[in-house]
Amino acid sequence: MDAALITQVIGTGRIRPAAESSHVLGNHGSHEVFPESEEEIAAVLRAAHEQGWTVIPTGGGTKRGFGGTEEKADILLGLSDCRGIAEYAPGDMTVTVKPGTTIQEINAHLAAHGQMLPLDPYWPRHATIGGVVAANDSGPKRLRYGSARDHVIGMRVVYPDGRLIRTGGKVVKNVAGYDMNKLFIGSMGTLGVMSEITMKLRPLPPFQTLLLLAFSRSDFTLIRSFAVSLLDSLLEPVSMEFLSPAVHRNMNGGHGYALAIAFEDEEKAVRYQEEWVKARLPADAEIQSWEQEEAAEWWMRFARLPPSGVSSGDREETLAVKIGSKNLDVLEIVRACHDVGERYGLAAQAHGGVGHGITRVYVTGNPTLFASYLTEIRSLAESRGGYAVVQHASLERRRELDVWGRKPAAFSLMEGIKRSIDPRRVLNPNRFIGGI
Repeated sequence: MDAALITQVIGTGRIRPAAESSHVLGNHGSHEVFPESEEEIAAVLRAAHEQGWTVIPTGGGTKRGFGGTEEKADILLGLSDCRGIAEYAPGDMTVTVKPGTTIQEINAHLAAHGQMLPLDPYWPRHATIGGVVAANDSGPKRLRYGSARDHVIGMRVVYPDGRLIRTGGKVVKNVAGYDMNKLFIGSMGTLGVMSEITMKLRPLPPFQTLLLLAFSRSDFTLIRSFAVSLLDSLLEPVSMEFLSPAVHRNMNGGHGYALAIAFEDEEKAVRYQEEWVKARLPADAEIQSWEQEEAAEWWMRFARLPPSGVSSGDREETLAVKIGSKNLDVLEIVRACHDVGERYGLAAQAHGGVGHGITRVYVTGNPTLFASYLTEIRSLAESRGGYAVVQHASLERRRELDVWGRKPAAFSLMEGIKRSIDPRRVLNPNRFIGGI
């Protein structure tokens, strides 16, 4: 690529050769460009479209090991300088933010007004709103609050040829026309670069608590019965995260399986729900509890469990897999993740939401066994109508593994949308399912 042309387009000081020639996770760039505005993003993409360059957008880098078999593109489009609150309407409970703003920064700003963005992605200090929305990311509190898809009400997007479009609006009750937001949420940055995102908010809960139920016996019939009774009750837990022995040991120094149940509400309502759980505690279970800052600190540590693009240099090679299933199948899937890991001599930390059906497992050990491990776990998930996708692995492993699994029934439609919006394959080539 012609760096001088990009310098002419965007100005000096915000383009430089990549600091390193390669990266173990791939998804790299020959040159790094750091636009500060929507206009500069559009200028870069317009030049890339005209010159036939490829572009990989990136925010905090947490999802660098997610998808893609390309070592590098011509341009790594860093959005970390395109950050901040563009518009905030506390009375309407909406906020419009630039894509490079981290989740932690957003919630720190909102907390002063007693509000929050109810998303709990992993590594919130580094995870940017652009990356979270592009991946439709979520954490354990998805049970109560949903994923990114449930909170976006509007956005501004720069197409791969530099054109700007606006989708949705800036008010919650916006029902005019087709919901174009959904096209970009979860598209892994293959269709456009978000330059502004408008989200709906929630009041900051005045009280929170975390109950940890540790089971001395692996009696899954008993655990399942308790989980069903809670889900069938009038209680409103924020999370019901089932922890494998390795996660329980890592987080709490405990043994065996455990269930992390969180409540957020007025203190009186939280106390009532706590007492409900304690009154119906399974016979073999021990309970620990944390409140307020201690509970929040536990979740912050939990958010640093998975490998990410900002942590990979500090860890041995890790495979991270996201598994989707029916909610109660999570119990058996977490157990299988643990048991299959033991059989292969791999260390597997698994946890899953009994209420929302998303399980995650982080595997370390001999990387030549990752493919076999993934095949078994994916076969189990698919036999139950679910899926398993690789969310983090080195570039070398991703080239060996089937990252996405089966193509969905709507793949031809997805492929057609990509061809229509990005015929020159400027953005994130081969990053998404089926090489999109």
